[in-house]
Amino acid sequence: MGANDAFLLDSYSQTVVEVVERVAPSVAAVHIVPRQANGARGSGSGFIFSSSGFLLTNSHVMRAGQLKRLTGQVRCHVSLADGARFDAQWVGDDPDTDLGVLSIDGNGRGALPHAPLGRSAAVRRGEIAIAIGNPLGFEHTVTAGIVSALGRSMRTSTDRLIPDVIQIDAALNPGNSGGPLLNSRSEVIGVNTAVIAGAQAICFAVAIDIAHWVIPQLLRNGRVRRSYIGVVGSTAVLHRRAAVAYDLPQTHGVRVMSVGAGSPGALAGLQADDLIVGLDGIAIDSVDRLHQTLDESRVHRVCTLKLLRGSLSPNLTYLSVRPVERAEAS
Repeated sequence: MGANDAFLLDSYSQTVVEVVERVAPSVAAVHIVPRQANGARGSGSGFIFSSSGFLLTNSHVMRAGQLKRLTGQVRCHVSLADGARFDAQWVGDDPDTDLGVLSIDGNGRGALPHAPLGRSAAVRRGEIAIAIGNPLGFEHTVTAGIVSALGRSMRTSTDRLIPDVIQIDAALNPGNSGGPLLNSRSEVIGVNTAVIAGAQAICFAVAIDIAHWVIPQLLRNGRVRRSYIGVVGSTAVLHRRAAVAYDLPQTHGVRVMSVGAGSPGALAGLQADDLIVGLDGIAIDSVDRLHQTLDESRVHRVCTLKLLRGSLSPNLTYLSVRPVERAEAS
């Protein structure tokens, strides 16, 4: 090994060590324990992002032990790298983005160590990615690698699509879920969430920019508010002649398969086989795009649906719909 190689290796090692020393005190092992011996358990990782004791983790970590549903029947505790142990309370979670927030009481310790949240929009492929967590129960384990890809998407337990996911090659295992993904400046750029079974070095983290959007809503409401029009649909190809005739910018839309009785869609006049191609001027080219567009801003607000109706010679049709708030995922 040449002198330059040794210097590069030493610089890389020094970077990782410095990041770990700064952030590790804020990383927690999360354990959800039932009061009854046969109850469901949950475990994973998390990290404190506020000196007042708010902790970010994965929704699936919290729900594995049914923390919200069985409040009073289960107990959640977290432990930090210095051995400190705290009881934690459910604040809110969002299964659609697989993020959740817990709170802990510092028990008079003053300001708790916390990790700074960065911005994932600035992340570049190839940069250092450092993960701290509790894989397979081995608490406060450090792994490092690089950002392999950006802009991946991933399905959650609610079948919704997380559109901005970071792929990394750092070695993650079950138990890393909820832990921080860090850059070389000790900033959190993602929340580790998934490992591909049977694959090597293909792991995913929810981009921290999504957490910037989710956290305030969880602190305020305990959930993320989204709107709902009551249709079941599938992504379908637009007939080229219809797309050209009506100057549609996309190649796909959402084919309505069924409309819930009494739903906003039914009240607006939506019918099975309608092809939704727009909402409030936004091109709708997939079921996921429709889900993403039906956000909190459209709850109880009159919106304009753009659709094609008729199979042989479809007509461009506009309907007014007033979405309601989607019931919280169970």
